[in-house]
Amino acid sequence: MKSAVETLNPTRVRLTVEVPFEELKDSLDAAYKKINQQVTVKGFRKGKIPARVIDQRFGRGAVLEEAVNDALPKFYTEAVNEAELSPLGQPEVDITELKDGETLNFTAEVDVRPALEIPDYTGIEVEVDAVEVTDEDIEKSVEQLRERFASTSPVERAAEDGDVVTIDLEAKVEGEVLEDGIANGVSYTIGSGELLDGIDDAVKGKSAGEEATFTSELKGGSAAGKEAEVTVKVTQVAARELPALDDEFAQLASEFDTLDELKADSRKRLANMKQFDQATQAQERVLEKLLELVEVPVPEKLLEDEVNTRKHNLEHHQLGQMGLDLAKYLEIQGKTAEEFETETREAAVKGIKTQFVLDELVKKENLNVNQEELTEHLMRRAASSGMSPDQFAQAVVEGGQVPLLVGEVARGKALAVVVEAATVKDTNGEIVDLDEEDETETAIETVEAAEASDAAEEKTEG
Repeated sequence: MKSAVETLNPTRVRLTVEVPFEELKDSLDAAYKKINQQVTVKGFRKGKIPARVIDQRFGRGAVLEEAVNDALPKFYTEAVNEAELSPLGQPEVDITELKDGETLNFTAEVDVRPALEIPDYTGIEVEVDAVEVTDEDIEKSVEQLRERFASTSPVERAAEDGDVVTIDLEAKVEGEVLEDGIANGVSYTIGSGELLDGIDDAVKGKSAGEEATFTSELKGGSAAGKEAEVTVKVTQVAARELPALDDEFAQLASEFDTLDELKADSRKRLANMKQFDQATQAQERVLEKLLELVEVPVPEKLLEDEVNTRKHNLEHHQLGQMGLDLAKYLEIQGKTAEEFETETREAAVKGIKTQFVLDELVKKENLNVNQEELTEHLMRRAASSGMSPDQFAQAVVEGGQVPLLVGEVARGKALAVVVEAATVKDTNGEIVDLDEEDETETAIETVEAAEASDAAEEKTEG
């Protein structure tokens, strides 16, 4: 077999392959065997029909077609490996010549990973928010904890902001009560915004036994998105009482004996959270700077697939779970369809560029993923998916997704290398020394957020 490569553009090549006919022998034998199992000829046992009889009865062309279809993937793969290409997706194959007993010639056009030059990245500098925990932050944290331990007690008065009311609801659309439009004994905190638009105004000022009617757009159920006439009846009004901020509260709400110890722990926890946010911010900004340094041509077909994948995931998974369609989502976001299209395309371009650049860095820096790193990443992914590690691992193996996880870890390590070499300062001008232990895992999460879809990687693996 002989092959040659023609570069059509930075992300697409044409392979020209010439195969001597003798190299088709195994595929021809397999074709005769397959046809033998599928047809019957009087006078011959099934599977024992001679090749010459098959040629006479069914035509040599049918055998050649079967043999070529069997052989093409093998010869294509050999040509790709010989040329050391990284194809993206399936090729467009065109058989240019097929002479029985002489030769098989074909061309294959396919998108490929572009050749990238990774420049010196050691000069990257970024600024991140300083880690500062204020007394106001502590007070807010303790107040949130206090809210969780609030008690309620029924009162004989009209409902006010912050009260917890028990209510019965009935929703009508076009005068008809919905099958799923009745709910009794619902507990609702006035001002929380957790139910329907307009319900706060409807129940405020109402005492137990009183009712009101208002119009609101339903957020879920059989008539989600439709305007409904909602009748709400207040059956009980209860006032919320917050516990006193003292040592007794600290003992009730935590493992600490005093309020000062509780506040000190809150300060420590908030500092840790802000340090994590700072590390994430550093990763994101270093990645942005890195992408600016590298010119990355993006295959148009891959980009279209990525855009479509992102739209599909949003519409059929994320929005579907919230009972929204794309039109309603755009209305809530205050975006036009054109703005959504532009943002999705820009995010897809960034995701593809991120993968290409970091994969190139993995090769350049000779980064490998060991079993411990893969296991740690698998455990984190399992936790975020709501599955047990064993269940998640089994799903990954059965789905052939192990290379995808390895790729995620490797790209995280590559980004961590760049971050380690970068200069990171906070808004106070202080050098930020990021925790090396957490750096790779944080970087993996940053890379996942940038890619946001596995379409590019799936095409690469394909």
